Amino acid sequence: MNKLDVLTRADVFLLVNTFYEDVRKDDLIGPIFNGLIHDWEHHLEHLTTFWSNQLFIERGTYKGDPIAVHKKVDDFADNKINEHHFGRWLNLWIQTIDQHFEGDNAYILKNRARKMATHIHLNIFSAREN
Repeated sequence: MNKLDVLTRADVFLLVNTFYEDVRKDDLIGPIFNGLIHDWEHHLEHLTTFWSNQLFIERGTYKGDPIAVHKKVDDFADNKINEHHFGRWLNLWIQTIDQHFEGDNAYILKNRARKMATHIHLNIFSAREN
């Protein structure tokens, strides 16, 4: 398979769609995503916009608050989201990129996901009531 870099929104959509196919089947994080997301078509488009914004710096295209959304996800999971969930998510993300893409933008997407996972995890943990 000849791998190319992530260069277009269509490439980002392929990445996001393929990634979430694996997420939905995953025994650890799949039940959380499947329990919360009912309109997968909309969700995939929304996340394609998010990741396109992250990669191509398309200011103003993404409307959302990832921290607030993930706090709600943690509430849904009875405040049991932990480093294992984020680790699984990140590993699947990197595996999906490595299976389909290579190059500078693929590398950037891996690094942005690492930073994002850490940032969101810390925010979720600090928002919990003790």
